[in-house]
Amino acid sequence: MTLTMNTITYEKQGFIGILTINRPKAMNAFNNEVVTEVYVCLESLVKTDIRCLIVTGAGDKAFVAGADIREMQHLNPSEAAAFSRAGNAVMALLEDFPVPIIAAINGYAMGGGCELALSCDIRIASENAVFAFPEVGLGIIPGFGGAQRLARIIGIGNAKELIYTTNRITAQDALRVGLVNAVHPQEQLIDKCMEMAEKIAANAPTAVRVAKDVINKSMGMELHQSYGLEVLPFSACFLTNDRRMAMDAFVEKRPKDAFSGT
Repeated sequence: MTLTMNTITYEKQGFIGILTINRPKAMNAFNNEVVTEVYVCLESLVKTDIRCLIVTGAGDKAFVAGADIREMQHLNPSEAAAFSRAGNAVMALLEDFPVPIIAAINGYAMGGGCELALSCDIRIASENAVFAFPEVGLGIIPGFGGAQRLARIIGIGNAKELIYTTNRITAQDALRVGLVNAVHPQEQLIDKCMEMAEKIAANAPTAVRVAKDVINKSMGMELHQSYGLEVLPFSACFLTNDRRMAMDAFVEKRPKDAFSGT
């Protein structure tokens, strides 16, 4: 399956989907059209058979270099609120998407681009990646949930420093503070992301989806309160053919069959 829209492209390789923000002349910056098309694409993929999704930006200079300031500079407060709500809806859809999402961060991930990366499950950066939240230097704040997600991922102190100062950090600095999971040379980035996506896709699809859901739901809960979240999903996995096949193969000391997703 392939999909080409004005500002994004989508292709499928086996059980792996690749969604690309495709505005290279504008450094893949978010505008209303990008936000709308990403949302429409993601909604169309929710019930497909993909087992992992990679999100990236076209070219080698930018993942997403923030929101399109030329478009934003003329917004009134009502229009700005609508843009923020639309962006938040996209980020929530990414975060709650049923299968894991890997951000392949190739170059600048500024403002809204960093917010996009934070909404993904796993972030893999190229060596030329640069991260920043420049919003307060433009008289605004992050509007797509970035402040909240950043604090949860790298800690409140590091998040406040990045947002208050607008400092840019390198891929290696991002790795050091836990903003990204790994850093690779630019030319290896997509291959490394595909390698991880294929490893994820090779596991039991129902179990992976359930694991993502439990992890997401547990965030913000007290640890002792979160334990019960896994009881019903854990037991429901015992109804699947994949669980039965994998456990039988383990006990019988034979190779597993490919997981069917049933």
